[in-house]
Amino acid sequence: MGSSRIALDVMGGDHAPEAFLRGALDACRTLADRGVSADRLLMVGDQPRIEALLEELGGDHDFEIEHASQVIEMDESPGRALRAKKDSSISKAIRAVREGRAGSVVSMGNTGACVGAATLMLGTLPGVHRPGISITLELTGSPVTLLDMGANVAPKARHLAQYGAMASIYMRDCLGVKTPRVGLLNIGEERGKGTPLLQEAFELLEAGDLAFIGNVEGSDIFRNVCDVVVTDGLTGNVILKLLEQFAHFLLTKVTTELKSHGTEWGAESLANVQRVIDYSTYGGALLLGVNGVVIIGHGRSDSNAVANAIGLACRALDFHVNEHIEQGLAASISPPVVAPDATS
Repeated sequence: MGSSRIALDVMGGDHAPEAFLRGALDACRTLADRGVSADRLLMVGDQPRIEALLEELGGDHDFEIEHASQVIEMDESPGRALRAKKDSSISKAIRAVREGRAGSVVSMGNTGACVGAATLMLGTLPGVHRPGISITLELTGSPVTLLDMGANVAPKARHLAQYGAMASIYMRDCLGVKTPRVGLLNIGEERGKGTPLLQEAFELLEAGDLAFIGNVEGSDIFRNVCDVVVTDGLTGNVILKLLEQFAHFLLTKVTTELKSHGTEWGAESLANVQRVIDYSTYGGALLLGVNGVVIIGHGRSDSNAVANAIGLACRALDFHVNEHIEQGLAASISPPVVAPDATS
């Protein structure tokens, strides 16, 4: 059970722990056909509080609970918090994976602390320079994976090239895209565009065995031009947050206008559009490249997002995503190997 178990950082996020407990209960009800049951979930957090809330919710008392006496808050410095709070729920959830008592972690808490703890405690897969946060969306009816969404805000060119490789392997072996097309996010499609970092990353991606189509612009994310979009963590995080909030803003405006003109079914008719861009639908993001399955979600995640993040963790475990990435990087799909320097 250890390798297939999911450790939940129940205390992370704006709506913890109640959103996590509701989400876990919902997942056990709605994802039973995917093998999600109470004994597959390990709750990590304030045990007395968790037990009391489960009692209020009429929850399943078969959940195993691992007590954690500390919580890393969203506004804390990740490095300092990890050093000062050894008994934090984030650290203990990731420790469960390191010790083989779980195969995956789901956290909606402090992203920096989660990435830092996972990288330090689990290590990276063989050959991986830096892990990256990937998100897969279905904006056009076909999945597109964006990487990195915030783990590495100051990457080197070889990191970006490796992100293209890891995302390609994930899309090919886990999502069934036969030959994933890889694009490098830039300010123009022409060769030679962008910063020296992007120009060097272009050369590395082009020299590899990926289906690299060259530079892509932000608008191409919506045009089914590529299956993988490679970017640095700063740009990726800004794009993701802007996409989510603008979509919410636009749908709210459209719904309001429809209602003002007497079209009462406006919200219902836009429900499918809402699901495409709603962060709670995809639940969370995969931290690709670490030696364990780590799902990171929004701090504002509700119970629906938690349930879907649990579903994503199950799929990643069942697809053996890390085994595929490790094997793929060792094979010809990997970009040319560049010897890391002291700052890799």
